[in-house]
Amino acid sequence: MSVNTQVLSSSRLARRVLSSSFVKAATTPHGIDHYLEMIDPLWSQTEIRAEVTDVTRKTSDSVTLTLRPNGNWNGFRAGQFVRLSVEIDGVRRTRCYSPADSEFRRDGRIELTIKVDPNGLVSRHLREHARPGTVVQLSQAQGEFVLPLPHPRRILLISGGSGITPVMSMLRTLCDKAYNGKITFLHYAFTEEDVIYNDELNALKEKYESLRIVRAYTDQPLGGDLSGFFSREHLVKAEPHFAEAEAYVCGPVPLMDSVRALFAEEGLEDQLHLEQFAAPVRTVSSDDAEGEISFSASGTSVANSGRTLLEQAEDAGLTPEYGCRMGICFSCVRRKDTGLTRNVMTGDLCSEGDTNVKICVSVPVGDVSIDL
Repeated sequence: MSVNTQVLSSSRLARRVLSSSFVKAATTPHGIDHYLEMIDPLWSQTEIRAEVTDVTRKTSDSVTLTLRPNGNWNGFRAGQFVRLSVEIDGVRRTRCYSPADSEFRRDGRIELTIKVDPNGLVSRHLREHARPGTVVQLSQAQGEFVLPLPHPRRILLISGGSGITPVMSMLRTLCDKAYNGKITFLHYAFTEEDVIYNDELNALKEKYESLRIVRAYTDQPLGGDLSGFFSREHLVKAEPHFAEAEAYVCGPVPLMDSVRALFAEEGLEDQLHLEQFAAPVRTVSSDDAEGEISFSASGTSVANSGRTLLEQAEDAGLTPEYGCRMGICFSCVRRKDTGLTRNVMTGDLCSEGDTNVKICVSVPVGDVSIDL
């Protein structure tokens, strides 16, 4: 029997033992994970825990964490995201980040580069407190922003700011696979100093003849390949044959909107693939901002302000779990007992009681009771 087979067999045996009724009874009321983490903080029967093994700062307003996940991690496809959870002042906080690694990274570790928002609770916490040895919790990888198989012959990657991470993962993966098609990478940043992975992009450009790197600086008129914001002129200069390419875009809302509008004008919507981590713009109707919100689990009630259920819960001093705050990750799903809610992303109304809703994108219409 090979070493790998022995390890796999031992792992399966351990999982059967840990999930047995005897072990569950013996570890009640805390559960097996409570005792496993006393031996090793990465050990868990079900949770994905990851140890920070390295912390770097590629730009002045970002922090890059290298994580070593435990055996519950199933890997990811380039372009997907994970939900990272940390405890801050006794409250578990969750945010979504995209791994920037190649799918084929040999050591199995995950690299997350995080833009530090001056008002961001989790990003500031990670910049100030994450150290080698820090343990965080992860979800399995999620999202449909991935390269198709087989890969198209011409690929256009467009990113802005920290939106570079999922498309950088795509680029690294394609390079590791010795992809022989044409790749154009158009990246927007304020200045040259704000370009995350700048040195690596230069190295990849020298190594792969079929790769074209184009940098555009919005606040630096000289030094880049392009200057200013995205436009048709920029696109044509970066990739004259963009109509033949599949485009993958991630970045700030204005960049996404500009790219989407141009591709729509060209009739190329089917060739455009977007990943947008930005909260939706909410238009509150005066008819919606009436009634009372009852948070049934906490016994708290507030007048309906017309904001999302998540925002109103936070305004009331509650701390519900959430992740992306834009209806993607399902971290904030809670049971609505009664009442009418409107999804701000789709405009759809939900009148059913005893049903789950995403509180980050649901606004109450009149009286609503929610299990919080």
